[in-house]
Amino acid sequence: MKIRLYIDEDAMAHRLAQELRLRGIDITTALIEGMIKRDDRDQLEYATAQGRVLYSFNVGDYYQRIRLAWL
Repeated sequence: MKIRLYIDEDAMAHRLAQELRLRGIDITTALIEGMIKRDDRDQLEYATAQGRVLYSFNVGDYYQRIRLAWL
C-alpha cells in the first residue's frame, strides 16, 4: 500500500513535499488542492475523502475536535 499524505497550510513545507515525492510518497498540499484558508474541519474532511493522512502542525485544534467527538 502506497503512503498518501495531505499537508495542510499550517505545515506546508515545499522542500519537505518535494523530498517525499522523490522517495515515492504520494503527497499533495493545501496549496496544490486549492484548500488555502479553509478551516480545520474542511481540511480533515478533504484528506479523509481523498484517502490521505493529514499532516498538520495544528495538533491542539485536532486533538480538541477528536476529544469532543469521541468522549
